[in-house]
Amino acid sequence: MYTKHKWKSDRYYNFNYVKYLPKDYDEKKKYPLVFFLHGAGERGDDLDVACRHGFMKHVRESGAEYPFIFVAPQCPAGKFWGCYTESLLAFLDYVCESLPVDLDRVYLTGLSMGGTGTWMLAMAASERFAAIAPICGSGIYWYGGVLTKIPIMVYHGDCDETVPIQDSIEMIKSVNKRGGNAQIKILYGVGHDAWEAAYQGDELYKWMLSHKLAKE
Repeated sequence: MYTKHKWKSDRYYNFNYVKYLPKDYDEKKKYPLVFFLHGAGERGDDLDVACRHGFMKHVRESGAEYPFIFVAPQCPAGKFWGCYTESLLAFLDYVCESLPVDLDRVYLTGLSMGGTGTWMLAMAASERFAAIAPICGSGIYWYGGVLTKIPIMVYHGDCDETVPIQDSIEMIKSVNKRGGNAQIKILYGVGHDAWEAAYQGDELYKWMLSHKLAKE
């Protein structure tokens, strides 16, 4: 099960966050890290709400187990992930320093507002992530060139009326025409809740865990 925490920093925003550790966790070993950004509907100060979608939904509802450390900060009510880029990266530093994280296997994913946050955070620190998976988010496609070294998997419903699928398609095209490695899984007949399919089963996390940080 996941546990609830609060990060304390004198310089950056102090996120409430959820942490999940794998079964038979051993602090002497190194583990992959999945860093998760929730959507707009999960903002506030209730960490159970912050984890009502995504991998932790399956931990809560069916006792699912995963072979990675999972950390999910919570965005304050009325704010957006883009307001906290520096704080998120500083918080990620803290996570990687305080837990036995394999720094070559740090993954970033998020849904809706968190999908947009995934694009933005990866653009701000492309050297930090071994792979990213933005779910039904939007990005700044003319900056796609900064993501050419990161494997990218996108999920988006073709009937999404909240964030049009074209937003993801433009990002994919921008990254790939500059030599990147971005893929999209179009979910036909699906609206904005592409996260239900994206985080179901083990397809996405196995894809993420298959990648390691690219070395120069």
